[in-house]
Amino acid sequence: MAKVFSTVFLSSVLLCALPVHLALQNTVTKKPNFIVILADDIGWGDLDENLNPEVRRNNTPYLNLMAQQGLRFTDFHSPASTCSPSRAAILTGRYGLRNGVTHNFGVNSVAGLPLSEVTFPQLLQAAGYHTAMIGKWHLGHNGPYRPTKRGFDYYLGVPYSNDMGCTDTPGYDLPPCLPCDSVVLNVTRKLRRGDMKGCYYKVGLPLIENDSIVDQPLDLWTLTETYKSTALRIINNAREKGQPYLLYIALAHMHVPLAPRLSPPQTSHHSIYATSLQEMDSLVGALKSAVEDSDTLIWFTGDNGPWEQKCQYAGSVGPFKGKWQVNKGGGSAKQTTWEGGHRVPTVAYWPGRIPPKTTSSALLSGMDIFSTVLALAGVTPPSNRRYDGVDVTDVLLNGGQTGHEFLFHPNSGAAGQYGDLQTVRSGKYKAFYITGRSEACGGMIGSEELHDPPLIFDLEADKAEESPMDPWTCDYQEVADRMARGREELLWDIASDMSVSTADYSTNRTAAPCCDPTLPVCRCPLKGPSNY
Repeated sequence: MAKVFSTVFLSSVLLCALPVHLALQNTVTKKPNFIVILADDIGWGDLDENLNPEVRRNNTPYLNLMAQQGLRFTDFHSPASTCSPSRAAILTGRYGLRNGVTHNFGVNSVAGLPLSEVTFPQLLQAAGYHTAMIGKWHLGHNGPYRPTKRGFDYYLGVPYSNDMGCTDTPGYDLPPCLPCDSVVLNVTRKLRRGDMKGCYYKVGLPLIENDSIVDQPLDLWTLTETYKSTALRIINNAREKGQPYLLYIALAHMHVPLAPRLSPPQTSHHSIYATSLQEMDSLVGALKSAVEDSDTLIWFTGDNGPWEQKCQYAGSVGPFKGKWQVNKGGGSAKQTTWEGGHRVPTVAYWPGRIPPKTTSSALLSGMDIFSTVLALAGVTPPSNRRYDGVDVTDVLLNGGQTGHEFLFHPNSGAAGQYGDLQTVRSGKYKAFYITGRSEACGGMIGSEELHDPPLIFDLEADKAEESPMDPWTCDYQEVADRMARGREELLWDIASDMSVSTADYSTNRTAAPCCDPTLPVCRCPLKGPSNY
């Protein structure tokens, strides 16, 4: 008995002698880490694993490996088909018609994601997570709208898209844009405005760390390495502290201008896109290697489909070509609700938790990240608002195939009013109520059309969305009635939702991020932090 007593006593003494945080690790279940990677303007066909073996290009070896060792989604969608609305919906788990963000914010935007909205980083932060973001924010860059005020302990990145400002060494784009200094000189010489169409030239592109500009204009060609080294530092610091973390990386890839560090062979413009895709994949591979021995979920997805009007600098939609629209003129990718505009390559990787070599065809959305990550972290979201994302833990961990009964795709940049529910997905069917207006490569713009009765496609038989169902058949009528019922129920639910927010889209030229307004294009005179 004395021996037992002495052993217990000695164990108690040793436990008390340990630092408090180490003692707690033995008594409290450690929460998982999360890395959410959001690629910009990426096509469903850019992921090799989504393509038939005979047409694969081996541009994404690390993402391929993640898919083989984890879970690949085949019917996963961005919540919108342009930047700000998609990002707002991912962070809040709510459609733009609820969170108020229905189209993009600009360089001169005064506000951003409504302050009444709650993001999942805020909730994880309150639950003890270290929360960090790297990359494109695009949800407001002034005052309380900045990332560090919306749930992130640390932020490094660009406040909006990487084409929304000039740089000293521009990347590949259409039209090709001039360097900042050349722009200033040519504007004073009354350069024709048409020559600068599509190029933001008044403000240099800023790199922001927390609440300070650290470089303006930034160097696009070293941005990937900057993001990679910062991400690895965040992961290592969190590991040393033993603190669970959320790392949200919103990549510049594959948005133009493309600026791959390793210059591609000058044989074709297509090699530039491929090299950029490989560079993005390499960054993903570095993150994968950094977390192999930890309890970390990596979730890779996209904010919308490829920017078709950028031609050779745009990605691949795979088989989702939107031929009905293409045959009538106009684009069928980014800024549209054709499958190519919002069906995005998505992979989840979690060693020891997600079974390898699994595939899910469940109808899912980027909004589901909100509910799923919070559920896995044991965090309950506020009950005073309605959510559109669902918890897909069963799909991730158990091979479940149940997704959304209905998935709604709003307009966020093309035909109709911002926020219009243009299309509805249910199972293998998709109904279009509005089509047209988006620009294709070459400049063709389709005319806006309202459809009553709606166009309905069977995506199982017609991935290219070329031939709508015959509206005079019984099958068509049954599907049309179900789609209309789902659409009306959602619209009524939003109309009766007291938690709906309204975004402020007002602009003022003084709202643009600027480290020194006395210098052309707000150039930072010295390298280092500059509050703005």
